[in-house]
Amino acid sequence: MQGKTEQKTQKKNVRVYDESKIKTLSSLEHIRLRTGMYIGRLGDGSHPDDGIYVLLKEIIDNGIDEYIMGNGNRIEVEVVFDAPSGKPAVRVRDYGRGIPLGKLVECVSVINTGAKYNDEVFQFSVGLNGVGTKAVNSLSSLFRVRSIRDGAYAEAVFERGVLLKEIKKGKLKTPEPNGTLVEFTPDRDIFGAYAFNREFIERRVQHYAYLNRGLTLIFNGASYLSEGGLLDLLTEESGEGGLYPLGYHQSERIEFAFTHTANYGETYFSFVNGQYTSDGGTHLSAFKEGFLKGIQAYCKKEYRSEDIREGTSAAVAIKLQNPIFESQTKNKLGNADIRAWVVQEVKAAVEDWLHKHPEASKKLEQKILANESLRTELNAVKKEAREAAKKIALKIPKLKDCKYHLEDGEKGVASTIFITEGDSAAGSMVSSRDVMTQAIFSLRGKPENMYSKKRAAIYKNEELYNMMMALGIENDSASLRYARIVIATDADFDGFHIRNLLLTFFLSYFEDLVNSGRVYILETPLFRVRTKKETRYCYTEKERNEAMAALGSQSEVTRFKGLGEINPKEFGQFIGPAMRLVPVAVQAPKAVPQVLSFYMGKNTPERREYIMKNLVNAL
Repeated sequence: MQGKTEQKTQKKNVRVYDESKIKTLSSLEHIRLRTGMYIGRLGDGSHPDDGIYVLLKEIIDNGIDEYIMGNGNRIEVEVVFDAPSGKPAVRVRDYGRGIPLGKLVECVSVINTGAKYNDEVFQFSVGLNGVGTKAVNSLSSLFRVRSIRDGAYAEAVFERGVLLKEIKKGKLKTPEPNGTLVEFTPDRDIFGAYAFNREFIERRVQHYAYLNRGLTLIFNGASYLSEGGLLDLLTEESGEGGLYPLGYHQSERIEFAFTHTANYGETYFSFVNGQYTSDGGTHLSAFKEGFLKGIQAYCKKEYRSEDIREGTSAAVAIKLQNPIFESQTKNKLGNADIRAWVVQEVKAAVEDWLHKHPEASKKLEQKILANESLRTELNAVKKEAREAAKKIALKIPKLKDCKYHLEDGEKGVASTIFITEGDSAAGSMVSSRDVMTQAIFSLRGKPENMYSKKRAAIYKNEELYNMMMALGIENDSASLRYARIVIATDADFDGFHIRNLLLTFFLSYFEDLVNSGRVYILETPLFRVRTKKETRYCYTEKERNEAMAALGSQSEVTRFKGLGEINPKEFGQFIGPAMRLVPVAVQAPKAVPQVLSFYMGKNTPERREYIMKNLVNAL
């Protein structure tokens, strides 16, 4: 009897798989269903790589491609940060040739349709897959496109990729320059409660100006124009920190600028056809190789690559007819066939520049020799640190590791290590974490302020060395064992101080981890407001007040003073799929030394005066 019951239950649970289950989606439906395939991450606008900025980039790129082909020298970008419902949030107007009127609807709504497959029309284009504008159309609650060509125009209006209105060919009542106008509002059904960040957009527009000398870009009334190209970009990013005047080279296919600074690590800005490749790629690897060989050839010495590159700040941009990017978001170039010519041209140009600038060359070689000396000293300190660590324990103290690490990324695993304070907070997190992908490293207290100290000092500090071993970066940041580093401290003064000390550590010695988007700050609720029927977690006092008003006077309010006060059963949701992470991003690298000097340096009287003054103003 029991066997029959089990058979019936199994039959009920069997899901029918037949012809009725096979679905065919339109291209635009597929974009909405599998958004990540087309624009990468979604996000809420708090990170410069979030989807709403990808949509904006796709439209501006079309105007850039027009300029590259010699059409139009002006692009207008307008973003309404609090656009009313039903009104476009973004407006982009270029002054190129304008989309051919008879193909307007197809060009913005039919995948694999466009002129960028034709080398006669576009030679150095970013958008080669015929997807960009279509993705913007599909992912917008409102999308309007208008093309103007020689006194005539065509226009189309879409809602989530569905055509609502079309004017196939109209006659302009007043003269208007040729070009294309696109207006759109990212769909909140896809992106949620997003918000545009003005600084992110300004930075992107600035990059466009640096990479396209002579092109004027206007963002919300502010004009951006560069005559110096990558020289302007590197000057803006490095400030006055260069040890010698910027080196520079430009040809038809490649442009680059370089210098050395007193900072640790290397800083690179790489571009392909005007596209910022934040993850580098074959062009950047080839540039580094050519840079190394050019310096070695000039100095006639086989200096080690790490001694040459330490402190390097450089920008490189290349033009390709058929760029191959590793994803639709175009963050990393994959063309292997460009290596030979990039290496050769960079090597020859660097060697030639050094011969023509003997004073700068002398300072560069002095920097290399200083790096060599520091590396020798650092290796001795590292050896001592490793030997000391072996005597203490076989395992890394205070680390609760996870099973899968960064190398499992191709399996869809995004591993995370939380750096937290004390055993109490760590205990709550260890009890509620995902043991497969989430690791915990617990600090013993406030780490030492490492501002302005030599790199060797971090290896002499036992706790920081243990943390570096936990992260896997004691030898090289490229060996990072986790996809994300999350700083998880209490929401009080001590917690904020520990957070600042950790940020000082990363920005001073491992800034590349910050620049590559590896470092985050965990947001946890400050309050819990609950009744017998409902519980709400609030991250701000405003949210707490709204929850109290909604739940009534009988609600109970708890203030979480520390992470350890949150019950492990509750904590799980705050580091689960709905985890709130704030990415640590550097918008102005040249400002980092000044900021760290002010907040973490030895200027206590000046800092106290600033705090007192601003505290009074706040009150």
